Parts: sequence; structure tokens; C-alpha cells
Amino acid sequence: MSTHIGADPAQVAPRVLMPGDPLRAQWIAESFLQDVTCYSRVRGMLGFTGTYRGEPISVQGSGMGLPSMSIYLTELLRDYAVSSVVRVGSCGALTGELGLRDLVLASGACTDSAANRIRFEGLDYAPVADFDLLRAAYDAARTRELRVTAKVGLLVSTDSFYSPRPDLVSRLAEYGVLAVEMEASALYTLAAQYGRRALAVCTVSDHLLTGEQTTAEERQETFTDMVEIALDAVLATPLR
Repeated sequence: MSTHIGADPAQVAPRVLMPGDPLRAQWIAESFLQDVTCYSRVRGMLGFTGTYRGEPISVQGSGMGLPSMSIYLTELLRDYAVSSVVRVGSCGALTGELGLRDLVLASGACTDSAANRIRFEGLDYAPVADFDLLRAAYDAARTRELRVTAKVGLLVSTDSFYSPRPDLVSRLAEYGVLAVEMEASALYTLAAQYGRRALAVCTVSDHLLTGEQTTAEERQETFTDMVEIALDAVLATPLR
């Protein structure tokens, strides 16, 4: 039983969806899964397990930022038999190629965090998605009649939601980075450490160029395309 999740190992499924918002975790569990049980309420970071198309799936909140993601993901990978993790989160678009509610299937994650430089003693590690999960998500997006666009590309995971230097993040768009969020770099790094599969699928909740944004309620309860693609991808990918 881990410190911050506090569930019996048998309560957590080998395939996990991880939204940042615990209330989004509850919405996903109640809207998409059957026979749902809540296995964790520690610190209000909700975790649920149910079934989707007859297969066990868990949904675990991660909180905001790389440190919080690192806590919950480390416990999932170290203390539970978790094989595949898909982050289902929100992001801010950095390019006109994306509109509000479009999807980013993150092939890799840049970052302004020092976490990996500390881990690798100054080296610049490049965290990337599991290819099989990425391909499965891409195929799921292409075969569905999506109401939005889904693009494969880079995210940047930032330590600062209210950045004192937004120009630095915006500069990354000149090198093809599609959007900014706060967790994917930690997700991909820890999955590599433990030899597990990981992918970040993010919905554009706000646009840094146009100023458009969704409401908190919309971010919590209406990103349906993202969740369905994530569920299709984890079921289509073999467990490790």
C-alpha cells in the first residue's frame, strides 16, 4: 500500500488514465466505465477502477505540475502492477495550427524544469512517448469521426503556470512545439525508468495566440474525444 494512493495492489488495473484534475477522474470513471469503485480518496486525489469493454481500467488524478505527477506516477509504477499510463489533460496552444478543443498526441516533451538535469547530472534527456501507444492513439483518432483535429507533435512541460518569461515558451513554437502543459516530461521520464508504456493526449483548453479559453467546468467534464481515444489506445496496446 503506497503513501499517497493508499490502495491495495489488487484494486488498481494495469491500464491507467491520468487526468490532472481529480474531479475529471471522477467524471471519466462515472461517464465511461462500468462497475466503478473508488480505491483512493487520500488528500482528495481520487482514484477509480472499473471496466471498459469488459477490461479493467483505472483512472487516477495526478494533480498539477511535474512534482505532483512524479509522486503519483512513481507509486503507480513502483507499488502497483501498472503497465500502461495515458495522461488525459489540457494544454495551451502555441500555434495557429491548433484550435480550441483540438487534440495533441505528444510524441515527446520538452521542459523548462530542472528535474531531469538533476537526475542526469546536467545532461539533456529527451523524454518520448511509447510508440505503440502513440500509434494506437493516432489510429483511433483517424478512424473516429472526431469533432476536432488531432495532431502528433511536441509538448513543452513547464514548471510555471504564470511564467515570468512567456517569450521563452513561445520561442519553442518556432521549432515546432505545439502546446504547453505541466506533466508530460515527468510522465515519459518515469515510464522509461520503469520500462512501462506512457502517452500524453491533451485537449487545447486555451490558446496563447488568440486568448480563447474554455471554462473550468468544460475542462472538467466535456473533453470526450480525448478520453475515448485514450481508452481505445490502451486497449489496443499489449501489456508489458
